[in-house]
Amino acid sequence: MPSFKIDTSTAVVFVATAPEPKVKNYATGERAMNLEGKPLSTVGLLVSDDGEGNLLKVVIPENGFPEGLVPGMPVKVVGLKARDWDNVIKGERKQGISFSAVAITPAA
Repeated sequence: MPSFKIDTSTAVVFVATAPEPKVKNYATGERAMNLEGKPLSTVGLLVSDDGEGNLLKVVIPENGFPEGLVPGMPVKVVGLKARDWDNVIKGERKQGISFSAVAITPAA
């Protein structure tokens, strides 16, 4: 499915939830990896722009963010993308939008 770039150049972005490992298989605990074989993590971001705020759950490579990201910390997001998904989970059809980024850096 195609992905779409999201421009955050005019947005204010804060960490909402600290990074956590993204799990591929909860039964085995297997960690999700990207195409380069790097482990993935998920971080909650509050993105505010044009008077509107959104809470996004963003998947990012583990080497794409510094240690010490904590809720409330202002950050910049590099390469934020959105992609729609459609899947059958436990016999039920589910749909949504997933967000990913190349990196998260502290805001200057």
